[in-house]
Amino acid sequence: MTEPSTTRAGSDPAPVTAPAAPNPRRGPVVAALMLAMGLAALDGTIVSTAVPQIVGDLGGLSVFSWLFSGYLLAVTVTLPVYGKLSDTFGRKPVLIAGTVLFLVGSLFCAAAWNMASLIAFRVVQGLGGGALQGTVQTIAADLYPLKERPKIQAKLSSVWAASAVAGPAVGGLLAGYADWRWIFLINLPLGLVALWLIGRHLREPSRTTPRAPVRIDWAGALAIFATGAVLITALVQGGVAWPWLSAPSLGLLGGAAVLAALTVVIERRAAEPIIPGWVWRRRTIAAVNLSLGALGLLMVAPTVFLPTYAQSVLGLGPIAAGFVLSSWTLSWPLTAALSNRVYTRIGFRLTAILGISGALLLLLAFPFLPYPGEAWQPALLMLALGGCLGLFQLPLIVGVQSTVPYEERGTTTASVLFCRQVGQSVGAALFGAVANGVLAARLGADTDLDSLARSLDTTDHVRRAVDAAVDRVYLGAAAAAALALLALLTLAPRRFPVLEGEDQGASRRDPAD
Repeated sequence: MTEPSTTRAGSDPAPVTAPAAPNPRRGPVVAALMLAMGLAALDGTIVSTAVPQIVGDLGGLSVFSWLFSGYLLAVTVTLPVYGKLSDTFGRKPVLIAGTVLFLVGSLFCAAAWNMASLIAFRVVQGLGGGALQGTVQTIAADLYPLKERPKIQAKLSSVWAASAVAGPAVGGLLAGYADWRWIFLINLPLGLVALWLIGRHLREPSRTTPRAPVRIDWAGALAIFATGAVLITALVQGGVAWPWLSAPSLGLLGGAAVLAALTVVIERRAAEPIIPGWVWRRRTIAAVNLSLGALGLLMVAPTVFLPTYAQSVLGLGPIAAGFVLSSWTLSWPLTAALSNRVYTRIGFRLTAILGISGALLLLLAFPFLPYPGEAWQPALLMLALGGCLGLFQLPLIVGVQSTVPYEERGTTTASVLFCRQVGQSVGAALFGAVANGVLAARLGADTDLDSLARSLDTTDHVRRAVDAAVDRVYLGAAAAAALALLALLTLAPRRFPVLEGEDQGASRRDPAD
């Protein structure tokens, strides 16, 4: 399938000449979207600080990592399913259903009686979280014309930034002075307010009734879920529960490959596939998917390894180490909000290329930081990295959403987020193996980063080993940035094919009134 028709041949966003009049009820919908996104954004950061209390109450130390892996698995594999459902039945019912499912999972998590039940209910939460992440981004694109889209995307990014800072503090306070179960119960009032605002104020465009009954590709949905479940289980447990070259790892990876091939066969034959072939046949969408998959890969380096570096190498406490990491959450939303001033002049592709090129240089610079160094040095590097990634990610998301019509936007947005989530899962496994390999070579075969992070051993020999391991991880992240740059240079068209009407505003189908 060829790219959709454009306003002008191969044009990027043109100057807005007739912007849509602001809708008086768009504000409450935006508030609802920010609350819904906040539920998903707070989830990981607020739970992580309460793990000691949870394990002390329920036990299950050997499997507690599945509190996060199970949630990640459910979010990742349901993203494409919710994207297709939102294009078929509308965004509003999908977002409402996902929010209700997330809240039900939260309530059950608060009532968990052992670690197995808590993990199971976390999966239920994740099944709703997939709808929150994908559908919120899609509605944001529906609400705003192209020129204004960076504003709402920057607001959503600021929700993630605030969650990165506030989540650990709130989780620690609730776990330390109340009860860890409140970290799940706090979702209920926030989610109920979001549901009320969505139900009261979100209005979608009228949909024509199809001549034939809508057929849902349940076989494709099940195949995608099974493929993702097996692959992410292999990536999460490989090198932790069993060696990478052991029978369980090889069996799971082989099973994932077989299931992936089966999924392709099912989707090619389906009348309404969950992941349509055009997602990969259109150069623009394929390039953005690959680029943001690489973004998910490189994001693992700072989010997972920088806190350990700050504590083990720089000698900082957990709170100070968190602030070193959170510095990039200050610049990311800022440059994202200002990115429209860049891409309206030079185009989506070139703006993203500038952003990822700067990120590549900064990631390459990390191994040259002095040892042991000062906290402001990696913090300054992260501040600049966040600024570059804001220029990289947002133009790609806004740009690709502007190349598809309303009825394809949910699927397109979900495919982008799905690739980023898979990239993060692959990055966690790949960079974990790299770091542990460096540590094992320097400190002994039984040493890994997790055990060092929990220990009090801060001898110079150990600190230098952690420094070397994190340096290698950042070089791997630089390689991921190079892959994103290569995808943009070779696959992305010079100018994104923006649909007619996208550059003039969305007044004809404004979902809110």
